[in-house]
Amino acid sequence: MTPAARYQAAIEVFDTILAGQPSEKALTNWARSHRFAGSKDRAAVRDIVFDGLRRRDSAMAAGGAKTGRGLVMGLLRLDGLDLASVFSGEGHAPLPLSSDELTTPLLTEELLDIPGWLEEAFTRSLGAAAPAAIAALRHRAPITLRVNSARISRAAAQALLAEAGIATEINPLSETALTVIEGARAVSAHSAYLDGLIELQDASSQAVIDALPLPDAGRVLDFCAGGGGKSLAMAARSKARFFAHD
Repeated sequence: MTPAARYQAAIEVFDTILAGQPSEKALTNWARSHRFAGSKDRAAVRDIVFDGLRRRDSAMAAGGAKTGRGLVMGLLRLDGLDLASVFSGEGHAPLPLSSDELTTPLLTEELLDIPGWLEEAFTRSLGAAAPAAIAALRHRAPITLRVNSARISRAAAQALLAEAGIATEINPLSETALTVIEGARAVSAHSAYLDGLIELQDASSQAVIDALPLPDAGRVLDFCAGGGGKSLAMAARSKARFFAHD
């Protein structure tokens, strides 16, 4: 698929979502009905869709319409990209822009891309830091790994990943955290991940475990374990017996 065709696919998925279908189901149904789309195409369409959902209000305003087409137009405008190269009508690209669509809408207010009631909650909780936190939600969260320190050092894990083209950097929040800066899609197929040398885990969760006064022996109960990620992180730092419940 060409880049323009991927945007057209995203338009179709957006329209389905705006009609009320959950985003994951809309993406799955699109992929099933477009078997010709390769894994890279599906990943690219997915990235466009979730980028648009994170910035839906501001993108629709910049695109001038509350439709999938308007959303994609707005995304391109917000990112400073050339609309004409995407909306060319060639092949499977979106149809060319109309005379009305060529005019960039005048934005009279800054849209935060979150509900108004949530903005109030952010302000009460975070105070002066609220605007930065809200702005961060418009962007994809970084991929952070936890190095299983019981089996490999952070430096060794970083070097092992680099050999496969997965670039990482030290995350200062935790002594076991690495943030992926390139090659994130290759992590789940890497032997280090499959063998348990690394796990996916937010740096904040790792920092919480670092701060715990874990015993060297005895029993520890994680009574709200979820998927067990923090239990695994604790087990890498202590010889105690861990019980994970949820």
